[in-house]
Amino acid sequence: QLQLVESGGDLVQPGGSLRLSCAASGFPLDFYAIAWLRRAPGKEREGISCLNGTDGTTWYTDDVKGRFTISRDNAKNTIYLQMNSLKPEDTAVYSCAAATYYRGTAACRAIPYDTWGQGTQVTVSS
Repeated sequence: QLQLVESGGDLVQPGGSLRLSCAASGFPLDFYAIAWLRRAPGKEREGISCLNGTDGTTWYTDDVKGRFTISRDNAKNTIYLQMNSLKPEDTAVYSCAAATYYRGTAACRAIPYDTWGQGTQVTVSS
């Protein structure tokens, strides 16, 4: 069974940092595109970062570019989202996703994701 489980969400003060983890089981992460998304209160879910499975290139939405970093540890079959300089508007439920069926060459921001984690809450507040 394919499964993704996030962890690392917490309450943090503005300007602080968190590292989210997303552990995969049932499949190896190193061949697939992976992504982090978030849903803020009262808003729709948005993709914020992704990493291509083939060449390792990354993408970030403008809101998080320069502050967040996506990475993958193949040995641990885990992906990470390092979040620095957090702002109150970063408060959201963060989820990871993997594209285990996609076999094309489109950029990771433009492909369908089929396996999702349950999410982890990040709250940025003083």
